[in-house]
Amino acid sequence: MTIDFSHVPVLSREVITGLAVRPGGYYLDATVGGGGHTRLILEAAADVKVTAIDQDRDALSAAKQQLAEYGERVQFIHSNFAAYEFPERTFDGILADLGVSSYHLDTADRGFSFQKTASLDMRMDRQQSLTAADVINEWDEAELADIIFKYGEERLSRRIARRIVENRPFTTTTELADAIASWVPRQYRYGRIHPATRTFQALRIVVNNELGVLETFLQKAPQALVPAGRIAIISFHSLEDRLVKHSLRNHPLLQVITKKPITSQHEEIVNNPRARSAKLRIAELISN
Repeated sequence: MTIDFSHVPVLSREVITGLAVRPGGYYLDATVGGGGHTRLILEAAADVKVTAIDQDRDALSAAKQQLAEYGERVQFIHSNFAAYEFPERTFDGILADLGVSSYHLDTADRGFSFQKTASLDMRMDRQQSLTAADVINEWDEAELADIIFKYGEERLSRRIARRIVENRPFTTTTELADAIASWVPRQYRYGRIHPATRTFQALRIVVNNELGVLETFLQKAPQALVPAGRIAIISFHSLEDRLVKHSLRNHPLLQVITKKPITSQHEEIVNNPRARSAKLRIAELISN
């Protein structure tokens, strides 16, 4: 079965330049998605090899299809990047693209988006048990308010949490999104983003423990770099970027290459609006 896994790789030139891809190099793509960044790495220099991992089996299947022509130059592993057993001093470069793919947002039954009606799922790894429906319908009001404020940076978190508890159960994405829109003040309802956006972000982060696994990854990954090897992380919201910034800066094995994050140029944003919020940070393993 062919899987249409759509995810345009962001900051393509900047990633290849930042990783300093070299002939015969060995790289880790910790979030292979549809394989876009891995393809760029493989094409950047002769005899490059890549280990490509992803926690989503659909993503991994799509990447295998897209990268079949490279044969044994690519090794595929089904794993969350925090659970991956990092081999010591192995990779010339490591890449993690933390963005939610177009596939996840556009595939209704995954439940990441409220543009189409779907079950409240939001699991990247469908083998795990916790879903967004579990959080919405079972967690208490204080817990909901806390996560919506902390992970969604939503100033109306207490109001939204209280109304969720008063009106649950909720079973679909659109049911929850429409309800949230009806609970907020009129001026908030017609703002720049849909009033449910921040709550949905919070749910996705909690369901997939995104910040927890990112913190683990950032602690473990540098030990897998060879001397002068580089790690490149693309983040898409302030919570991720803040964690990446401080983790790279404070890791005893790393020297930060990017004093400020690299962002997308106008031309890329026009062609791929989701690149607007992408931030790339790069660090290098200290040689000694």
